[in-house]
Formats: sequence, C-alpha cells, structure tokens
Amino acid sequence: MTPTLFAQSVGLDDLIRNFNLQRVDEQDFFYEWQESLPDISDFEKQQLDKVKAGYWNLLDYPPVLEDIVRMTILDPILFIGDFYLKPFYLRSEEPVEIVTEDEGIVIKGKMDTLILKERLWVMVIEAKRSSYSVEAGLAQILAYMLANPQPEKPNYGMITNGGSFMFIKLVQGTIPQYCRSRIFNTLNPGNELYDVLRVLKHLTQIVINS
Repeated sequence: MTPTLFAQSVGLDDLIRNFNLQRVDEQDFFYEWQESLPDISDFEKQQLDKVKAGYWNLLDYPPVLEDIVRMTILDPILFIGDFYLKPFYLRSEEPVEIVTEDEGIVIKGKMDTLILKERLWVMVIEAKRSSYSVEAGLAQILAYMLANPQPEKPNYGMITNGGSFMFIKLVQGTIPQYCRSRIFNTLNPGNELYDVLRVLKHLTQIVINS
C-alpha cells in the first residue's frame, strides 16, 4: 500500500527526503520580491491603513483564529489588489495531491486559498493562527506548490498569519529549489502592508506575462 502524508502535518524533512527539495539562500535566486516593484496609489494606501487598524483591533480580542485572519486581513488585501477580477479566480479548500517519481509517497491536503490564472497556480496563501510563526506553514505551502501542474515555470506563494507575511519562490526542474523573502510585519512602524501588496502585484504580473 502506498504511504500517504497529509500536507497539514508534513515537515520539511519529509519533502527533503522524498522530493529532494533544496533551500537556496542567495537572494538573487528570488529577486522578484525586491526589484522593479510597482507603485501603489494613495487610495490603496488608505485602504491598507484601515486593514492594519483592523488587525490591531483584532489583537484586543484574542484568540485570532484562521477564519478571522482571512476575513479581516487577507480578503481585503486580495480585494484591494484586484485579485478577485479576471484573469484570476479563487478556490477555497482545493484538494491537492503530489506523488514522488517512483510513486512511493503521496502527499494529500487542502489549501486555504488558491489564486488561479487559466488553471495556473499563481499563489498559494495559507492563513495560519496568529499565534503561529509564518515559518510553521512553510512545509505545508511547499507541499502544495510542488503539485503545480506547470512545473517548468516558477511558482510563487505567500504565507500569512495576519501579523506577518512571507513570500516563497519554488523552481522545480531536476532538483526542486526554493527561497524565502524577508518577513513583512504588520506591527512594525509605518505600514508594511504597502510592500506586501507591491510584491503581490509584481509576482502576478510576472506570471501573467510569462
């Protein structure tokens, strides 16, 4: 019987062992979150200021659970960035299955939010409990990204717990390799949600034009 791993509980060691996944630390590998980022409008900044204020308000009434993070933080950012408009559409709790080359391991799971363009996975977004570090979702999102139906193209993801945001790039090829961005924190001075939206817009434009 083929052993099955569930993406919700899979660890990085499982992905390294079964899929030969490698981490790349050189930021040139994932330059897309740092270079040629688009500007955002004053109106978008005003809306993101409201999103940040909403997050501060959430912290006064714990626990901040996944559904609340998604409704208050994630969904407004996707709306402001026009990710509900064509060529994108969303699917929630989308089933995913990936198999190693020798069919020895199956990883199954459901992702919280999936942004699609013509059935290309543009971004995978995991809304974790706010008390968890975004690092806690890294293995899970990488497991989903390994299931990209177009593995010849780079795949991008984002993990958020509402307070923190981290972007990931995965390039498959012969050896799957991934790299992480820095962590953007909602609680830092200013509003780092501006940068989150700029990175999101840039990554999606790369996918649209590729």
